[in-house]
Amino acid sequence: MLVGAAALALLGGTVATACGSTPPVKDVDALVGALERARDDSRLAGNAAAAAAPTIATALSVVADQRAAHARALTDEITRIAGEAPTTSASTSASSTSATPTTSGPPPKPPTVADVVAALKQSADGASLLATQQSGYRAGLLGSIAAACTAAATVALATSGVTS
Repeated sequence: MLVGAAALALLGGTVATACGSTPPVKDVDALVGALERARDDSRLAGNAAAAAAPTIATALSVVADQRAAHARALTDEITRIAGEAPTTSASTSASSTSATPTTSGPPPKPPTVADVVAALKQSADGASLLATQQSGYRAGLLGSIAAACTAAATVALATSGVTS
């Protein structure tokens, strides 16, 4: 009887350990990709807003803010499941870009509304696909992000005349 109880205790410890283990790295990696897209979209929309006419600049600023909020939500979820804040190429390259010497020549063209719309559509497609591969809160978060990107691209920025 004692041997059976000891075996059950060992088995129970193994099951508890397996259930309490961290999620597969691929889940975190997939969310980090969505996080990088959210940060990139936020920067892109912000830069486009700075160069846009006032009538569309406001909508671009709202898109930039929404994508920044998506980045915060994804960061929170990655931190929750991984136990630490994510590191992305954006966070590691931010310090290296300040040390990069500038080249002479014409400055790069600012992004356009069409650039932002294209990026949002790509982000919506990626988040939608990723949502189907997740469950629970992560699926809902990614589905919500996909819906917000689609709405921003097809409704909020539609007044700019961009179609595709």
